[in-house]
Amino acid sequence: MALRITGLGEEIAAVTVLPWHQSLEEWPEDPSLAEKRGISRHIVRLVRTSDAPDAEVYAVKETVAEFANREYRILRELNKLGAPSVEPIAVVEGRKNPEGEELPCALATRFLPYSLPFRVLLSGAVSAHEITTMANALALLLVRLHLLGFWWGDCSLSNTLFRRDAEGFAAYLVDAETGEFQKSLSDGQREHDLEIAHFNVAAELDDLALSGVLYPGMDPIRASEAVIKRYRRLWATLKEPQLLDPSDRHAVEKAMRHLQDLGFAVEEVSVSMDGATKLLSFQPRLVAAGYHQARLRELTGLEAEELQAKRLLASFDRYRAREEEPRPVIQVSANKWLREIFNPIIAMVPESLRGRIEHAQLFHEVLEHRWYLNEKAGSDVGLDFATQAYIKDILPFRRDSGVEPVTQ
Repeated sequence: MALRITGLGEEIAAVTVLPWHQSLEEWPEDPSLAEKRGISRHIVRLVRTSDAPDAEVYAVKETVAEFANREYRILRELNKLGAPSVEPIAVVEGRKNPEGEELPCALATRFLPYSLPFRVLLSGAVSAHEITTMANALALLLVRLHLLGFWWGDCSLSNTLFRRDAEGFAAYLVDAETGEFQKSLSDGQREHDLEIAHFNVAAELDDLALSGVLYPGMDPIRASEAVIKRYRRLWATLKEPQLLDPSDRHAVEKAMRHLQDLGFAVEEVSVSMDGATKLLSFQPRLVAAGYHQARLRELTGLEAEELQAKRLLASFDRYRAREEEPRPVIQVSANKWLREIFNPIIAMVPESLRGRIEHAQLFHEVLEHRWYLNEKAGSDVGLDFATQAYIKDILPFRRDSGVEPVTQ
């Protein structure tokens, strides 16, 4: 069979230039990209399709043709449903080396910008809070997949990439080889996925502990259990009925806002009187993740992770609250906030430091730095001063994009 590339039209032109006649083991790899690759049971390479520093980065995996095509279809479906997962680009079949020997089929996906594998995150200087937020992110990812009727079958830290999301992390599925869609998952299927996740996460962390690079004081078993406990709390909040006080006129509104605060829009809900307790039974029927992301996108056109979006919206809400009455329509206020607050901060970053972290994350971290400087000074230092101080003292040492930090 001749070389055949099946995938997204606009991307095929880019990936055709890759050396498909060579085994992935022979492909050269940028050291800064190799670190972000993590580990896999397959041979994987991160590659750029040109020497341009801003060239698209692709993850290429060698596997069996049947598995590559199946995973490609699953990832496309996950992307259509808005699930946090990598984007499939192409399946490459019919590969042969110059001697005419067959090479494995390859699956190409778009590398997730600003993402980091768990081994990089946990072998560095991380706090207990960051460890907790990583566990929360993995639990939320599994909840979102299960809400879509997707059984992962191999939930693990190795099959996940993490991106910074304000003070926490967002988790993305990387490997869908074992997954499958159902109309809806049974409790047994969900429990099976949880068992796999519990075992995999504990084993991966224990492996890090044995190699001496795990964050000191972390117990692999307890950390793995934290993922499962967080999952169960989230699932119960989203799927199980809540009993509310019928005398509280705002009880239902509070329950709705709690779900929104967790990042879920409530598209359908059932409220009834519980015959046994005489309390209101509040039952979410249909929920959709990304509540704050959707609101931020609608108001400003900005794309951000959920917690980033929540932080940006809080900044906008404070800005709008300071506007004189009568306030303009909210869309006009949002455009003014972009022009007067958000965009000027991004524009202050010098060319040499651009692209190190996402714009939404940079904005969040500037606000955090302003709070720190205010506490230290005992007064408000101002947004411009805080931005300049952040650019000078913190941004040069950030490397979410793979850029090496400045050394002193």
